[in-house]
Amino acid sequence: MLSWDKLSVEQQQQVEYQLRILKRGAAEIVPEEALKMKIMKAVVTETPLKVKLGLDPSAPDIHIGHTVVLHKLRQFQDLGHEVQLIIGDFTGRIGDPTGKSETRKQLSEEDVKHNAQTYQAQLAKVLDLNRTSFYYNSTWLGELRFDDVLRLAGKVTVARMLERDDFAKRYAANQPIHVQEFFYPLMQGYDSVSLESDIELGGTDQTFNILMGRTLQGAYEIKEGQVAILMPLLEGLDGVQKMSKSLRNYIGIDEQPNDIFGKTMSIPDTLMLKYFELTTALSNEEIEELRQGLEAGTIHPRDAKLRLAKLYVEMYHSVEAAEEAEQHFITVFQKRTLPDDIEEVNLDSSHLEAGSLSIIKLLVSLSLQSSNGEARRSVEQGAVKINEQKLTDIHAQITPVDGDILQVGKRKFVRIKLS
Repeated sequence: MLSWDKLSVEQQQQVEYQLRILKRGAAEIVPEEALKMKIMKAVVTETPLKVKLGLDPSAPDIHIGHTVVLHKLRQFQDLGHEVQLIIGDFTGRIGDPTGKSETRKQLSEEDVKHNAQTYQAQLAKVLDLNRTSFYYNSTWLGELRFDDVLRLAGKVTVARMLERDDFAKRYAANQPIHVQEFFYPLMQGYDSVSLESDIELGGTDQTFNILMGRTLQGAYEIKEGQVAILMPLLEGLDGVQKMSKSLRNYIGIDEQPNDIFGKTMSIPDTLMLKYFELTTALSNEEIEELRQGLEAGTIHPRDAKLRLAKLYVEMYHSVEAAEEAEQHFITVFQKRTLPDDIEEVNLDSSHLEAGSLSIIKLLVSLSLQSSNGEARRSVEQGAVKINEQKLTDIHAQITPVDGDILQVGKRKFVRIKLS
């Protein structure tokens, strides 16, 4: 049995160092003492821990909110541990019911495989793929016989399943819960049984599913069940709701450098340190220095945000792209001048009626807005300019000429070329 007193001073220092890094930003660690014991064992035996993250292949486009757990995984890798990434090709056919008020639509096997293929290039922007093992959970779940499934289901009671908040609410509201939905946390937990994971990461909205892995490891008599490290959910650009593409409050890691930079500059000041802590590789010491500077007023929030914006563009594009994006932002938003590199877009003059076109149709024709409704809202909100003159009349008729510059919001510019 390992004990703290039997470790050398150097080993104790290494354990304490790893704990400081791995506990950073975590919302909850269950159980925390077990994490210390696992790190002690890893340090003494020089055996890396196996750290698991499940990926839902129904949503392959990663945004900054998703990178919270990825950066924690990278911290484990930098400390010498191994990452187990589970592509939920089997569980993805059911869909995680977490937070849903109705049964999720099932994905086809083709959809799951297609979505899963998009992950690796995006993950490589944060993780060290040389220390990352990819698994498809159909490898073991697809091999279970019906009597195996019955034994798995016998490990957990219905009462335990109804402890999940979303299931409890649907049950109380007399909304349907299909039996197959109970199997999602069971299957996610069985992934941990199959791989004998030491640690599982996830957001706080995944608490029930992740703790199920520890429960099932115990039921299948796997010693020293996995530790759950639960990371907080990152608020989006609105500063209120969880970052989400559907809420349009996100920063996508595959977006263009100018868009990443501009969106980052709109993060609420109150959330800046949280973004630094959860989504960058800055050291604890650097973040503490930043915190003290902001509190003392020696660092302006705008300057801190500029640093964060450059960091993101460097991480997901390049140092050169970050320099150019910073210059673009300063030129367009701080000096209030038009950028030099405005994209030229062809406009078919045959679309013009009597030489003009409604502002709504013009915005959609130039792909500045995806729909008439979106274009109408942008005009009403005063977000549309032509040659730097604001337009607020949704019924306005525009007679475009070569060289007209149309702008939507702070980041979208096109120069019209009639053809």
